[in-house]
Amino acid sequence: MGRPRTNDETVKERLVERATEMLATHPQESVTVRAVATAADASTAAVYSLFGGKDGLIAAVRDRAVAGLFQALTAAPTSEDPLADLYALAAAYRRWGSEHRHLYAVLFGGVQSFEPSGAVGTRDPVQPLIAAIDRAVTASVLDGEVTLIAVSVWVTLHGLVTLELTGALDASTAQAAFPSTIHATLRGWTTPSVFRSLRHDEAAP
Repeated sequence: MGRPRTNDETVKERLVERATEMLATHPQESVTVRAVATAADASTAAVYSLFGGKDGLIAAVRDRAVAGLFQALTAAPTSEDPLADLYALAAAYRRWGSEHRHLYAVLFGGVQSFEPSGAVGTRDPVQPLIAAIDRAVTASVLDGEVTLIAVSVWVTLHGLVTLELTGALDASTAQAAFPSTIHATLRGWTTPSVFRSLRHDEAAP
């Protein structure tokens, strides 16, 4: 008789990892408790014991994605330059997406509803972006309503990263397009005096 399976942290981790992979690559309705358990070499009972069922397992995957992106963004460097800080956040977002492709796909593929215009929680990944934009507006570097600026920046950033991760942009094109596009988006929201200063610096030899 084989050793009975134990529903420990190792099994829990395997279930979350397999569920993440399957949710990123298959329609959500096809990701059943049995399918995930089989892929994780676990029992269906383990899913119910550890997560309470499929919804709990999906929530665990979602929470891991949200927490991971939040941690990556809050770890981005800060400085005296609000625009440099916003670019650092954009770069951190791109790096996290590249290093966690399945979690990124899960987070923005329908399992987790991510709305930059919605209420901001203390661990919402959009919170660092909102805070950085608010600082830039307060410092008269950006001009506009904070939420609208955040949506504009996020839509641009998400589009770039998604196109890169799906292969629609080759590596060299993505590498060249990322800084120029993010800087152009931020520049479009700057105050007139900051905009003139930036354009002057760009034109200088």
